[in-house]
Order: sequence, then C-alpha cells, then structure tokens
Amino acid sequence: MEVVIVPDAKAGGELIAEAMAQLLRRKPDALLGVATGSTPLPVYEALAAKVATGGVDTSRARIAQLDEYVGLPAEHPESYRSVLRREVLEPLGIGMDAFMGPDGTAEDVQAACEAYDRALATAGGVDVQLLGIGTDGHIGFNEPCSSLASRTRIKTLTEQTRIDNARFFDGDIDQVPHHVITQGIGTILEARHLVLLATGEGKADAVAATVEGPVAAICPASALQLHRHATVVVDEAAASKLKLAGYFRHTYANKPQWQGI
Repeated sequence: MEVVIVPDAKAGGELIAEAMAQLLRRKPDALLGVATGSTPLPVYEALAAKVATGGVDTSRARIAQLDEYVGLPAEHPESYRSVLRREVLEPLGIGMDAFMGPDGTAEDVQAACEAYDRALATAGGVDVQLLGIGTDGHIGFNEPCSSLASRTRIKTLTEQTRIDNARFFDGDIDQVPHHVITQGIGTILEARHLVLLATGEGKADAVAATVEGPVAAICPASALQLHRHATVVVDEAAASKLKLAGYFRHTYANKPQWQGI
C-alpha cells in the first residue's frame, strides 16, 4: 500500500479531495464510498469548496454508505443517513436519489444486509472508499477478530462504543442502538480504491499495525495490505510509530506527479 504523510488533517483532506475530484473528472458518475465521524470532515469540506468554485462537477456523482444504526429511523438526526445528508450530500449538491445505504429499519435485517451487497454490485461497485480507523484498528464497525472475508452484516456494539456515542444522543446511552449494519471487510475490499485517513497520536499504534504489522483479524484494517490499490494518508502524529516513515516520505516525494494517489 502507499503511505502518504501530510503535515496535518487539513492537508490530508485537500489531498484526498483532489483525488476524488480527479476521479469525477474522468468518471462523472463515480460511486464514492463515504464514512461518518470527525476524521473525514476535512475531505468533505475541501471537496465542497471545489464544487463551490466550479473546480469539479458532482451533479452525476453517487454516494454509498459504509454503515448504519439498526432500528433508528432514517429521519432521526443521528442516523448515519441523516449525518451524511448534512455533511456530504447537501454541501456537494447531491440529491438523495443518488444515495445508497442499507436499510437499518428492515424487519429482516440479514436480508437487508444481503440486499445492500447486491445493490453495490449492481451499481458497478464503489470507485473509491474513504475509511477512518479506530484506535483498535477497526474499519467500519468491523471490530478486532472480524472475518477478513466478511460481507455486509449486523454487528453488536460494544458497551464502550455505546458510551462513546452517547454524546450524540443527549448523553443518554439508553438512546444509543445496540446494533449496526456495516459493510464487511470482504465487501470493503471490493472497492477499486481504498483511502484510509488517520490523524492524531491516538491512531499511531493502529496505523503502524495496519501498515507494517501482519495481516491479522486482530487489526481489521491490516486487510488493506491485500488490496491492489490502497492509500493510507496520515498526519505527522498518526505516523509517529511507523518504522519506515523515512521510506514512505522518500517514495511519495519522488513519485511521478501524474500518478496522484
């Protein structure tokens, strides 16, 4: 995989946004896989700025969701569908008719998971999937020891995750769902380009395990080593545990500019 070390989160966001913009210039109806959380916000902000100045046209772009709460109405302000509408779709001028996501309110959740996998395939597959990473190396809601071949499925949230997410639900953990639907690692690996963004010292151990450690279920993100086109963008703090940081800096500084990431 390619590792790109940037000065800060803003620089990482601008780099990834430009890669997405270049993709949309080549393929206007590209399917962009997006993640929630604070880490990817600089990407969405930088891409929205390009849209606002006419630097890229997103009128035909499509958006695919990575994960969703189970049992939370789609219109709930903290459903990931609502969050992505506020943070991605509206700023980019993309309508909900161009949005794809799993049905977290389905009576048969397993059938909904399988249906979403089929829908992604029918849509031609995800062109670029943006990922964050947890301090334990999880991607999506694929916690440690998730199958590296897993498909979109239901997962049970840990108590710590529910405690962490309670801040989005008025501090009331009882409002936080116990389950989520998440793309599995096998599903994620089917995207044509995977881009993982990590910032902050708290992600340094997970980044080192992902990039330089063995491919192992204990660090789900390490599965990116198996992908034909995976890019890991990290700020200086998140790169602080990388043994090969000097090598990564050298290779990126000397790669042909036309290659992008």
